Amino acid sequence: MKYDIIVIGSGPGGYIAAVRASQLGKKVAIIEKYSTLGGTCLNVGCIPSKALLDSSHHYYDAVHHFDIHGISIEKPTVDFAKMVARKETVVSQTTAGIQYLMDKNKVDVYEGLGSFVDATHVKITKNDGTDETIEGVNIIIATGSKPSTLPFISIDKERVITSTEALKLSEIPKHLLVIGGGVIGLELGSVYKRLGADVTVIEYAPKITPTMDADVSKELQKVLKKQGMKFAVGHGVSSVERKGDEVEVKATDKKGKEVTFTGDYCLVAVGRKPFTDGLNLAAAGVKLNDRKQVEVNNHLQTSTKNIYAIGDVIEGAMLAHKAEEEAVVVTEFIAGQKPHIDYNLIPGVVYTWPEVAAVGKTEQELKDAGVDYKSGKFLMRALGRSRASGDIDGFVKILANKTTDEILGVHMVGARAADLIMEAAVAMEYRASAEDLARICHGHPTYSEAVKEAAKAAWDGKPLNA
Repeated sequence: MKYDIIVIGSGPGGYIAAVRASQLGKKVAIIEKYSTLGGTCLNVGCIPSKALLDSSHHYYDAVHHFDIHGISIEKPTVDFAKMVARKETVVSQTTAGIQYLMDKNKVDVYEGLGSFVDATHVKITKNDGTDETIEGVNIIIATGSKPSTLPFISIDKERVITSTEALKLSEIPKHLLVIGGGVIGLELGSVYKRLGADVTVIEYAPKITPTMDADVSKELQKVLKKQGMKFAVGHGVSSVERKGDEVEVKATDKKGKEVTFTGDYCLVAVGRKPFTDGLNLAAAGVKLNDRKQVEVNNHLQTSTKNIYAIGDVIEGAMLAHKAEEEAVVVTEFIAGQKPHIDYNLIPGVVYTWPEVAAVGKTEQELKDAGVDYKSGKFLMRALGRSRASGDIDGFVKILANKTTDEILGVHMVGARAADLIMEAAVAMEYRASAEDLARICHGHPTYSEAVKEAAKAAWDGKPLNA
């Protein structure tokens, strides 16, 4: 079989590439080594983690917040097996939706491991041991990433686990040790903390969410600490050892002193690494960089011009929505269009509660670049909507150019921040000023009023409700 475009990998980048290519009139095939489509995000990442985050949030509210609202119930209990089963249902429904999209768009789906024979031929090794080779004028690598670990850690997938195993535990941990204070560690740590586990987060950097704005990291740690999560920042892990049903983690603190942590599970959440195993890239002349990422140019072409790469296998933030945008850019470029992507305007989100979201530059990045900026901040607790719902933690901070007033970065911690951040992204796409955003009439009472107020604080230093 010969195709206009072959996509290897069916995660958010891969399946969106297949859909968009089909919409543009291309004959498309997609190759997926697993029996379900959707990649890490839909099967063992974004979707199942959000299902458990939502379920655990409902339970946490029932235990801690219902009484405040005048709702009296017997002490709620957790049916963890049922909670996990609901998560599996959400996953199966979502992956089935991807299969529907492939059928609707007449995309041929091949199950098996794809590997390059040369620059235009891909061999598909199927689970039954047979293989088949297909030909593509253009090929898109969208094979995603896998959890990283540290050289001295042995992941046994039972007590020393990655995010994949953390999403399908058969019990709630008594004490979950989390190595890594980034997005994955904090989200999964939140799930089990809400369900009753003790959770200790061990982070090498001096703050959690190390790549985010310092004010955001400080506020998030304060809130999660208030919820009962423990933190050991500035701690370098030196060993992880399983002893029966316990795991012992040794780390060196800021002063050089060795500290020992003990729990019944240890989640290793130190990031993810590009997954290119088995692709036989050399046969197609595709090069990797020093970080084992596929090298691409501004059009996301690899060193072999008819082969492209998107998502977690290339440089940049490992985000599902980044992969989706790159998928659209690549397929439209192949079709002769002139698409664009602004990497500065790809939002980052942490789905703890309160949520965290950001787009654009952090304050430190602006300082390092020598940009003259101004900052406006508005606390969520000053909003009527926040007081009405009881979600008073957090803030919105807007950074703007001191001379032109153009918005350069927006950082927020608060209820529904994951959704609120898109107002900022749209404004920045059109290069809006803080005054522009401050002069837009926002509905009352809403959480979004915090964006308006922070914009006014950045513009003239005079928010109306603070």
